[in-house]
Amino acid sequence: MGKYEALAKIIVKQVGGKENVNSLTNCITRLRFKLKDESKANTDVLKNTDGIITVMQAGGQYQVVIGNHVPDVRQDVDEVLGILEPETNSGAKVNLFDSFVDMISSIFQPILAPLSAAGMLKGLNAILSFALGASFSGSSTYAVFNAMGDGLFLFLPIFIGYTAMKKFGGSPFLGMMIASSMVYKGFIDGSATKTFEVAGGMDFFGIPFSIPAAGYGSTVMPMIAAAALAAVLEKQFKKVIPDVVKLFLVPFLTALIVIPLTFLIIGPVMNFAADGLGNGLLAILDFNPIIFGVIIGFGWQVLVMFGLHWALIPFVIMSLSQGIPTSLLTGATSVAMAQTGAVLGVLVKTKNDKLKELAIPAFISGIFGITEPAIYGITLPKKKPFWISCAVGGVTGAFAMGLGIKTQQMGGLGIFKYTSLIPKDGSMKNVIYAVILDIIAVIAAFALTYMIGFEDDAPTAKLTKEEAKLAATGKKIAVSERVEDDIFSPLAGEVLPLSDAEDAAFSEGLLGQGLVILPTIGEIKAPFDGVVMTLFPTKHAIGLISDKGTELLIHIGIDTVELEGQHYEAFVTQGQAVKRGDKLITFDIAAIEAAGFNTQTPVIVTNSQILSKIEMTDQLKVSTADRLLTIDLANS
Repeated sequence: MGKYEALAKIIVKQVGGKENVNSLTNCITRLRFKLKDESKANTDVLKNTDGIITVMQAGGQYQVVIGNHVPDVRQDVDEVLGILEPETNSGAKVNLFDSFVDMISSIFQPILAPLSAAGMLKGLNAILSFALGASFSGSSTYAVFNAMGDGLFLFLPIFIGYTAMKKFGGSPFLGMMIASSMVYKGFIDGSATKTFEVAGGMDFFGIPFSIPAAGYGSTVMPMIAAAALAAVLEKQFKKVIPDVVKLFLVPFLTALIVIPLTFLIIGPVMNFAADGLGNGLLAILDFNPIIFGVIIGFGWQVLVMFGLHWALIPFVIMSLSQGIPTSLLTGATSVAMAQTGAVLGVLVKTKNDKLKELAIPAFISGIFGITEPAIYGITLPKKKPFWISCAVGGVTGAFAMGLGIKTQQMGGLGIFKYTSLIPKDGSMKNVIYAVILDIIAVIAAFALTYMIGFEDDAPTAKLTKEEAKLAATGKKIAVSERVEDDIFSPLAGEVLPLSDAEDAAFSEGLLGQGLVILPTIGEIKAPFDGVVMTLFPTKHAIGLISDKGTELLIHIGIDTVELEGQHYEAFVTQGQAVKRGDKLITFDIAAIEAAGFNTQTPVIVTNSQILSKIEMTDQLKVSTADRLLTIDLANS
């Protein structure tokens, strides 16, 4: 738990306890609860709690307004709440590919760790077999290791039954029940199939069907489709079946319909589709494996940043679960090490102690395959090191494909991936190749980052309290020398007083002083030289800090967090330095309004309370060339 543990416990208690919470999200300033019964929440208590600005109830959400540090509070609230059922009915419109990626990541992410562990166990078994010979391969110890590694893959549909039903809003254990029928012993070992064939064939009330030679064990797509149908049927049955018999009759009727349909239609169709997609990917790979390796190696980190790598994961798992090695991930073999080498280059070259402090744990994490601290904290903000690591990843990806490296089973990340490259015969060839490529990736990325360089932060110096706050953003600022801070308008539009904002947290000045702009052009530009403090993932709000110390929140639209980023595009990243006039965000005014949202854009000075004076423009309309605010920093 963090420093907001006490506040988090109060919030959870006063919203009615964990049992009253359906879901929780947050935007840049507030916690957004969906409660089962809002009347159980003690709104007055929450409004008068230190650390809470106000409480608002709008759009079916119970909103606890916190301020800029809401992400830290959210973390502690999540700790208090524990695991909640995911929100399944989102009002946001997303394209088909984004929906697919979101579905796949939600289904596979919870089981990826045990899948990797199972793969590492299989790799360990291969090492022992190679080292100890036939005596070990024929032993019961070998059999136990096989059970450890193969068991999860054999019964994979049961795991997917749980996570897929959870994703689709159904009962996870009903999903497991449906999956259990698919991995019925007689269908997996073929005994039932043979019996039915002798008896005249397989049918269900006269309707013929077939089972794959190895059954539905280790399959993926049939269970996902079955879970989607089951979730829909379960919800409909819950609406019409009386409560007195709902507990057992709903799962009975759902299973009665879904399981036969899975064997008759869903299973054969989804297997056919999966085979087609898999063969399509393999065809692309076979067309030119070297180019495929370059593309995957160069683009893998970008795919991971946007969550698009999940589009490949099901095909990897499908192949490995059937005991077929795959080259789909070969291009990404040394990507993590390239990123780690770039971080090492930054660590050695930078003159800023703060950056060095951040780079050390990022480097260590990268060795073990966890590159997020490196990407978001080091290389991406510095730009050149990130693209250097991508380029090195592309080159090593091409060599990995050329050397014929294949993933033999799911495995860990970083140095833990080596066990995933060991085939059943225990050959260490792939591992040796991977180790050599990893070393090359680290050295090359380090050398290029060091030689090419990057825009380094100013050397660390002893600063005042206010200066230190700003220096953490990578700037050396002498606040005491500043008198005024001119804030230009970040967008063009009609100027309204803050009191006209159609959101009480803004209109009542609870988040700070400022103005509202009704935009005429859907583009946000930097209103001063400074740094991006916060960029919310949905891109509807951005927090900036000027070189002189003014903290500014630009909130594009009212309640637009619910759009989940649709109709917004960001051109900067968190921690990035910006110059006045730089394009920050674009947004589609017409589309946002068509979706039913107000495009009023509050521009708030969030550290108003420590500033001496804020002068507002008296213009009724502004462009990005116009001065919007003048901040008097004297004695601030």
